[in-house]
Amino acid sequence: MKQRISLVTLGVKDLAVARAFYEALGWSGAQQPDNEIVFFQAGGMVFGLWTSLGGHGAPGIELAHNVGSPEEVDAVLAEAQRAGATIKRPAARADWGGYSGAFADPDGYVWEVAHNPDWTLSADGSVRLR
Repeated sequence: MKQRISLVTLGVKDLAVARAFYEALGWSGAQQPDNEIVFFQAGGMVFGLWTSLGGHGAPGIELAHNVGSPEEVDAVLAEAQRAGATIKRPAARADWGGYSGAFADPDGYVWEVAHNPDWTLSADGSVRLR
């Protein structure tokens, strides 16, 4: 697993209120593919707000590590498990068109490992919304 974080997602109670808050702070360019999540480009990574009612959302935080292929998702999850992680979601095709799974570190922090064909993943690990 390469040393990088592609995405930080906060579980929120009210997506519209949370989005309005960040936009009032001056954040712009939000992408909202559905009524469960909003993405903001944040430098070389992405910041997400995920309603606690949808997806895997829960009050709290989820980190993500994006990779270049579904095979890399499988490899990173296996590496994490060998290192002592607990697999929270086995890798599978996602309804948003990618492939992802998730593991928890020894303290319970969840990392999603994902291949998102709709985002650009640069050689340095930075991600870009399209």
